[in-house]
Amino acid sequence: MKQAIIVVDIQNDYFSGGKRVLSDVDAATANAFSVIDTARKNGDLVIHVQHVTLAKNAPFFAPDTEGVQLYAQTKNLPNERVIVKHHLNPFRETDLAKILRDNEIDHVVVVGHMSHMCIDAVTRHAVDLGYEATVIHDACATHDLEFNGVRVPAAQVHAAFMAALEFGYAKLRSADEFVGQSVR
Repeated sequence: MKQAIIVVDIQNDYFSGGKRVLSDVDAATANAFSVIDTARKNGDLVIHVQHVTLAKNAPFFAPDTEGVQLYAQTKNLPNERVIVKHHLNPFRETDLAKILRDNEIDHVVVVGHMSHMCIDAVTRHAVDLGYEATVIHDACATHDLEFNGVRVPAAQVHAAFMAALEFGYAKLRSADEFVGQSVR
């Protein structure tokens, strides 16, 4: 099995001082780093995804800002690809599918932000394209949501989306499980 780690939107705006701070983002990112580090040691393909919002008056991830930059702890190495996207789904209008195909990948491992948006989108799309998928649940983060006057805490948002992905799309693992199973 040939796998790729897809590192989704781990960018400065999601951290303290940013424009869209996520709940438990530091712990999730530390877990993402351990997954990325393990993948690098194992020679797995590591692909970073960076969201750049093109809308006028972008609320976050605005071009040419500090917030749009990849977070230093998990930033790409010089030999690692960065896919710049302008939509929630990292496959949309990017060469992500081509990179996976050209590298003969059959399994993707997903880490990053936000659980209820881009993590959900990339995982479902990858599986729909025929890839096996694993989401490292404690290497993803989100924030509180509100719908119809009901506040939904981030932990519940995250749990609901992870449960949905596990139900029909992906294997869910912790970072410790991934690292422990990946020692080659």
